[in-house]
Amino acid sequence: MKYRLFKAATILVMAIQSQGIAQNPIAPAGGYIADPSAHVWKDGKLYVYGSLDESTDYYCSWRHHVMSTTDMMHWEITENVFASKGENDQVPYNDALLFAPDVMYRDGTYYMYYCQPDKDAEGVATSKSPLGPFVDGKKMHVAGVEEIDPCVFMDDDGQAYYIWGQFKAKIARLKPNMTEIDTTTIIDDLVTEKEHFFHEGGYMVKRNGIYYFIYAHSGRANMPTSIGYAMSSSPMGPFTYGGVIVDNDHCDPGNWNNHGSIVEFKGQWYVFYHRATHNSNMMRKACVEPIYFNTDGTINEVEMTTQGAAGPLNPYDKLDAERACLLHGNVRVEAFSKNEEQLTGIENGDKAAYKFIAFDGKNSTFTARVKSGKNGGVINVHIDQPWGKRLGTLTIPPASGSGEWQEISCPIESAEGKQTLWLMFFGKGDAMFDVDWVKFE
Repeated sequence: MKYRLFKAATILVMAIQSQGIAQNPIAPAGGYIADPSAHVWKDGKLYVYGSLDESTDYYCSWRHHVMSTTDMMHWEITENVFASKGENDQVPYNDALLFAPDVMYRDGTYYMYYCQPDKDAEGVATSKSPLGPFVDGKKMHVAGVEEIDPCVFMDDDGQAYYIWGQFKAKIARLKPNMTEIDTTTIIDDLVTEKEHFFHEGGYMVKRNGIYYFIYAHSGRANMPTSIGYAMSSSPMGPFTYGGVIVDNDHCDPGNWNNHGSIVEFKGQWYVFYHRATHNSNMMRKACVEPIYFNTDGTINEVEMTTQGAAGPLNPYDKLDAERACLLHGNVRVEAFSKNEEQLTGIENGDKAAYKFIAFDGKNSTFTARVKSGKNGGVINVHIDQPWGKRLGTLTIPPASGSGEWQEISCPIESAEGKQTLWLMFFGKGDAMFDVDWVKFE
């Protein structure tokens, strides 16, 4: 870990930076950053601001972290850039939880817009650095229409817009000071649940003269699992429904919502979103996928992958099991130490998918690091579809004692080209085994 000192006014803040890797999730094992709002600032780096989950009992926490990258392959996390209680507490008027934030830059200052749904709703803090610390939190004055999930859009002419709300997105012009709303400009129904499947989590961006409103989309499975979008020729609307960009359904058996953003970085556009873990609505992790536009400005839907911003993965590299992009059944991602996660809760018939693996046509060996339970079981290794070509079967014997981590291997048939890897789990009872990582050798 690296340590960086920041000094602002009379406070001293220590920000801890830790390294992540390219594959999804971009948040490292043990780190749960949700609601990713992505921005590219004047220094050319990409920054992701989001909520910090820390419990399966409640959403978010009292702190915000920032993720940043220069190449989409290597990520740094700067911790505790803003807090509502404890170290670096910058909200003097309450100790409420902090939900999804956003940040905007103007004239040498970065403005963090935060929300506290338990009380006082929206607020704003400032910093001279995109990594904070953000200080002097103050209430935003939005009398009568206080809700959640603020975002700010800056148009080409320098006019800033404040967007927030749940079920109906609200928008208003920000005054030049960036801390007050021009209440005479409020539009109460920029997009709605009825017409656009809007649930919450707005974000706005402009591309080729088209304004895109990005949001948590509730039109599938009766849950807001998708990132949807709408299009307009004006930031104040009206907006025409566009569709779904990515859907995180089946990222976790207890998943509920999604929240994200889109951004262009070094000539490529990306969608940022999150996935839940721990068989819960919470403990969410930021992820990213490349996206592509059609000539009419519409966006093609993309699927969740393990590779994320990288290309197909090398089968001979260790693949952490928690990087599964699809989970079916009772299996879930769960931490088993501070910085380690596993697939656990595995029951007969469960399955996990990894997209995509670049196989080279050679026969090899499949190895998994597993912790067996009293029943043990088997992992059938398939490609393409859950019941596609079976490459081999790994047998995991029942634990002889308390159960320790062990590496077990089996021969595997060859596969070639870009493939989805499916792990199919079979056995008896609910004490089969846990999986830490897999690889081909």
